[in-house]
Amino acid sequence: MIGLLPRIHTRHADTGVRRFARDESGVMIAFSIFYFLIILLMVGVGVDLMRFEMERTKLQNTLDRAVLAAADLQQTQDPTDVVQDYFDKAHLNATLASPVVVDQLNRRTVTAQAESSIVTQFMHMVGINTLTAPALSQAEESIDGIEIVMVLDVSGSMGSNSRLVNLKPAAREFVDTVLDLAPAGEVTISIVPYNTQVNAGASLLARLPVTAEHSYSNCVVFDAADFDDPAFSSSGGNVQRAAHFDVDYTDGFNLPVDGSELRSPVCPRGSNSEILVMSDNQTALDAKINGLTAGGWTSIDLGMKWAAALVDPGSRTTINGLIADGVVTATNANRPVDYDEPNILKVIVVMTDGENTRQYLLRDDLRSGNSDVWHNDTTGTYSIWNAAQGRYFVVSGSGGSWRDHPFGDGAGESGSARRLEYPELYAANTVREVALNIYRPMYRNLYGYSAGNTLAQQDWITNAYSTMGEATKNTQLQQVCGALKDENVMIYSIGFEAPTGGQDELRDCATTPSHFFDVDGLEIRDAFQSIAASIAQLRLTQ
Repeated sequence: MIGLLPRIHTRHADTGVRRFARDESGVMIAFSIFYFLIILLMVGVGVDLMRFEMERTKLQNTLDRAVLAAADLQQTQDPTDVVQDYFDKAHLNATLASPVVVDQLNRRTVTAQAESSIVTQFMHMVGINTLTAPALSQAEESIDGIEIVMVLDVSGSMGSNSRLVNLKPAAREFVDTVLDLAPAGEVTISIVPYNTQVNAGASLLARLPVTAEHSYSNCVVFDAADFDDPAFSSSGGNVQRAAHFDVDYTDGFNLPVDGSELRSPVCPRGSNSEILVMSDNQTALDAKINGLTAGGWTSIDLGMKWAAALVDPGSRTTINGLIADGVVTATNANRPVDYDEPNILKVIVVMTDGENTRQYLLRDDLRSGNSDVWHNDTTGTYSIWNAAQGRYFVVSGSGGSWRDHPFGDGAGESGSARRLEYPELYAANTVREVALNIYRPMYRNLYGYSAGNTLAQQDWITNAYSTMGEATKNTQLQQVCGALKDENVMIYSIGFEAPTGGQDELRDCATTPSHFFDVDGLEIRDAFQSIAASIAQLRLTQ
């Protein structure tokens, strides 16, 4: 038995070795542990990289904000101190290299570098103990040229609630601020006052392709297609001069030679209502703003159309002509510049206290040519040729008499009669005066009192002019705003105690909704100052 024991032990041991050799579970456990460690390391690397990216993004954003603030030409602190202050307040574990500041007369460039080291939590297992997050940022504020147009509402409602009173100092301060952004000759400002119409002024209109029915006032009527393009006219040919007439008032019979009898003509007159073209003269700009007066309806679309023309390169020949005329200074030669000219900013600021309202248009056949009315300048007597009667009706008060000649051309009659052209007739008489004081007496004589009144009203008031409505004008406004935005012209808009409809149109017209300001009372100053600061805003160049 004793001799058998070793053999039995040897057989059992041999069986255990073979069983262990056949059992692979130990290998799988070891591989699983290794695979788990690899996954854990990969997850850890991802965590380290995520921490790195978050730190790098925070560092870059802080550096961007710092150099933007430091490069601001309007801030008075040392640019290096501004950058350092941003870093201190951000509580970054980062090293900031000394910023490089380049200051020129109308340009400041600030360049800054920083880096932050991040201790890894997992990557150190593969020999990477830290990750370095670099940041580089450069900001530049440069003003090589700014072309600005201020489109200012001077409609009748601006005379209420001290709106015009509050607008004037706000607009003047805006002018002063913007002119200080760059040396003389680099910033030019045009001012477009608007109400029912826009008074371009005789000098500007003389340099543009406009019809010449009269010279009593200087407004135009654009075609619908003209609003599709910033250029003065997109439809080709001469733009129609607006008829000089007044719809409502009745003042008397005197016939002045300059059209000043009209109390509220569709096209305003006087230098205070004219467009001021491309000026950098602070005194002239302030004087224009101070001289603004309120009256009339509201045509935002016309104000914006004229503003568009004043920034459109197609007006360059016009501006050069005005320079030759001595109206615009020579520093504005070859302006407006091309839309893609580098470092040139084109800006339009439009404000209103209302919304688009009606626009009056005189009937086409009453805009030019001879009328059937004669006038005796000595006696002030009107005579009307009636083709159906083959004779003249001489108006006398509310009645009159028929003659074979206009009064003044007969024996013993004082003065002499002269035939009036329609522009002259309507420059001296409102639409109502033409109807009620000139034609109505003849109509009563022909058709009786009641019928004469009705026909005079129908022929010479109701059918003498038409109105363009709000919806059409809103469409035109958005057309020209869209055309300007397509050319990257920056549009700011201000609703100054404006109704909801006006605010909506201005918001849609602006470059973005954030370029629209809704203000009341003295807040108008804050709006203009915010726009001035935005114009001076920096551009991140790297």
